[in-house]
Amino acid sequence: SDIHNNNITVALEENKINFSTAVIYKTVASELNDILIENYDLLVFFSPGGIESLKKNFPKFKQNGTVMAAFGPTTSKAVRDAGFRLDIEAPLPEAPSMTGAIELYMKKAAKEAKKK
Repeated sequence: SDIHNNNITVALEENKINFSTAVIYKTVASELNDILIENYDLLVFFSPGGIESLKKNFPKFKQNGTVMAAFGPTTSKAVRDAGFRLDIEAPLPEAPSMTGAIELYMKKAAKEAKKK
C-alpha cells in the first residue's frame, strides 16, 4: 500500500535481505458529501487513511461530543496527531477486538451516568 508502516522494510534491511519495494494499491478517500457526519455519535477508524478521509471530506468537522475509536497504534496516533480526542483504543489486553473495546467504553459510560 502507499500508506504503511516501515516494520517489514526495517526488518529486511536489518537482516541484509535484498528486496525492492512496489506500491500494489493506493488508498483513496471516497467521496462522502452525501453523508451528514454530525448525525453520527461514534466514528471508528481502522487505518490512518480513514482520518485523512475524514479531514478531506469534512474539513470543518468539529469533534465536540462525537466519540472516536481507533484500532492499532498507528491509527491511534493519527487520530491524536489530527487534533482529535481518542475515546476508544483497541486492541487492549482486556479488549483485543474493537467490539470489545466499544463494549468496555459503553459499560464505563453507563456507570458514570448512574453516578450523576
